[in-house]
Amino acid sequence: MDNTLSITVNGEHRRIRTPATIADLLNELGQDPASVAVERNLGIVPKSAYADTALESGDEIEVVHFVGGGQQADDGWEVAGRKFSSRLIVGTGKYRDFETNAAAVAAAGAEIVTVAVRRVNVTDPNAPKLTDFIDPKTVTYLPNTAGCFTAEDAMRTLRLAREAGGWNLVKLEVLGEAKSLYPDMEATLIATRELVRDGFDVMVYCADDPIAALKLEDAGAAAIMPLGAPIGSGLGIQNPVTIRMIIENASVPVLVDAGVGCASDAAAAMELGCDGVLMNTAIAEAKDPVIMARAMKAAVEAGRLSYLAGRMPKRRYADPSSPLAGLI
Repeated sequence: MDNTLSITVNGEHRRIRTPATIADLLNELGQDPASVAVERNLGIVPKSAYADTALESGDEIEVVHFVGGGQQADDGWEVAGRKFSSRLIVGTGKYRDFETNAAAVAAAGAEIVTVAVRRVNVTDPNAPKLTDFIDPKTVTYLPNTAGCFTAEDAMRTLRLAREAGGWNLVKLEVLGEAKSLYPDMEATLIATRELVRDGFDVMVYCADDPIAALKLEDAGAAAIMPLGAPIGSGLGIQNPVTIRMIIENASVPVLVDAGVGCASDAAAAMELGCDGVLMNTAIAEAKDPVIMARAMKAAVEAGRLSYLAGRMPKRRYADPSSPLAGLI
């Protein structure tokens, strides 16, 4: 004779000896009745009734207690020894003004912004500066080499950036030509090796090429940043297969850089398993950059959760949600 009954406790099926009460269950679980609350079949059980409330087969029990507000699993990411919570990196170009840029960064929840290195306005020393609106003490500046078409120009730019702000964490891009803004991978590899030797932590914009990505990692790159599509195109992830290969082979963070146009593109990048996404034009050229920044934040978070959850397998044919056996 079976002297147990089947119940569900906090979503998990358990068997417990019968007869049993809520008090018996808490004792078996090692829980102090004074420090928990119990719900039985969606109804709260008063503490005074724990010893008198008999459990029955099929009961669904929830046992809860207090934890630190908002605590959840730590799902941050790390690059070159620096840890970040947000997986969305935002650029600082193309915005209509610094105020909009700063509002978009805040709405995105971004902890890193890319910044270009340009000449000081010597004719108007009082002209507004990015640092007046986005504080480098609270948001990490990531100097990049946008517009550099040679390894030498890129390295010179980043050395000036380090002198100006003391930044060792940098983003390298060496462009091949002006129409596609596609990376020159040979020059990029040369610059990566030299900058690493010079003490930089280099996040590298590159082609969506798994072999090139391995070479960059071997050269000491702190992060690999394959393009999703040409810079500023908004075409979305064009080669998910090769980006997935890069992710699977990498032992450093992989972030999609360039080509994102809308929130679903950002979610798609994260669902591939990317550590993050970098974007500029998709937010800056939106009709409402601040709302788009909020959308991108939500998309990156949703894509990450979807990746962690593990998607269902794809099937060639239908698979019914309800069993077909036993139909009336």
